[in-house]
Amino acid sequence: MKGDLHCHTRLSDGSQGIEEVIAYAKRTDLDFLAITDHDTMASFSRSKVLSERYGVQVIPGVEISAHDYQRDRKVHILCYMPLKPDRLEGMCRKICENRKKAANEMARQVMKIFPITPECITKYSASSQSVYKQHIMHALMDAGFTTRIYGNLFHQLFDPQEGSCYVGCECPDVREVLDLVRSSGGIAVLAHPGVYNSFDLMEELCEEGLLDGIEVWHSRNKPGDDERLLEVTKQYHLIATGGSDYHGMYGSRPSPIGRCYTPEESIDALFALHEKKRAE
Repeated sequence: MKGDLHCHTRLSDGSQGIEEVIAYAKRTDLDFLAITDHDTMASFSRSKVLSERYGVQVIPGVEISAHDYQRDRKVHILCYMPLKPDRLEGMCRKICENRKKAANEMARQVMKIFPITPECITKYSASSQSVYKQHIMHALMDAGFTTRIYGNLFHQLFDPQEGSCYVGCECPDVREVLDLVRSSGGIAVLAHPGVYNSFDLMEELCEEGLLDGIEVWHSRNKPGDDERLLEVTKQYHLIATGGSDYHGMYGSRPSPIGRCYTPEESIDALFALHEKKRAE
């Protein structure tokens, strides 16, 4: 028994719909799947219906965008099975609104350079709760200015340090996010610590008792990260999760569903903690 607990759909910055992702998970013989779209829980009701249809148990999840203001770094928090998801709605909505403002400004800058229209971008962002750089790049692909989402043009336009059209999105402090996840009855897991170099922050959050788990197995881990992160989960008695961080063709590198997964022991621990929170 295993599950991929980090996947994205068209509701945020994935290239496939909910049903396509769940069907793909079934074909890869996964028992569990978590759809963790950025800052939206819009998948919850639809994925429950499709879960029964395809025979893959879908764990409700969301990946919340946060910031470590002490170090000025991005942080992502995975929240699983919130008992009171409505408590997260306001924060998620605000983050999406901030992202839309930033993306609209980026699109405006891009349209000064390239002859694309807002409709070209909306073609790909219509199903999403926000607008992402991948949607803009897909419009540029259609117009023949590039043949891929990521590459030299993406770097020239959207690199956070050097991109000519990059605009950042304001996100809440990571501890504010974790407090809200706890209030919602959700399970808080620090996503891919290696991606944003969150190791120092991870140690602080562990010491403060703010985490329920750490994403140990991830497609962008560097050599040695798995072992380092697994040791931390053992030291602080946290749940070790894993996921592909699947985005379909919108991923920055190949990472099919199931490439990284959560083992049976961790899935059992996840459900046991959920039941404990339910009983509190």
